[in-house]
Amino acid sequence: MPAGRPTLYREEYAEQAFKYCLLGATDADLARLFEVEEKTINNWKNEYPEFLQSIKAGKEDADAEIAEKLYHKAKGYEHPEDKIFLHEGQPVIVPTTRHYAPDTLAAMYWLNNRNPNRWKQKQEVDISINGDLNIFIGGNPAGEDQPDNED
Repeated sequence: MPAGRPTLYREEYAEQAFKYCLLGATDADLARLFEVEEKTINNWKNEYPEFLQSIKAGKEDADAEIAEKLYHKAKGYEHPEDKIFLHEGQPVIVPTTRHYAPDTLAAMYWLNNRNPNRWKQKQEVDISINGDLNIFIGGNPAGEDQPDNED
């Protein structure tokens, strides 16, 4: 007879986890959803391969879909679109193509995340100074007294 408490895991959790991960859920979110500790989620991933696969698939599917949308937004895209007009009281459908210009912010985000060493916005500068350096802004340097101006 196995020691310990019976598992709270249910077969339907795999599908629920998949759907929740499509929404961006983390393991901590899953623990709250199933009302267990995050450690239990990790145990379930080890004990129930279908649960682990559903989490991986949900996270990968969501990330892949968003990455694809961001990519298209960054480079610009187009798609077919029907415009509907009324002509003499009758609807007329005119097939057209809708164009979306590239989005600079999306492109910057994409590049910053794809290759941060090449495209990061934050530049790091390493400055080393040898010897003493006295810096002051306004006022008296090093608290020196200034002579009074007596007129």
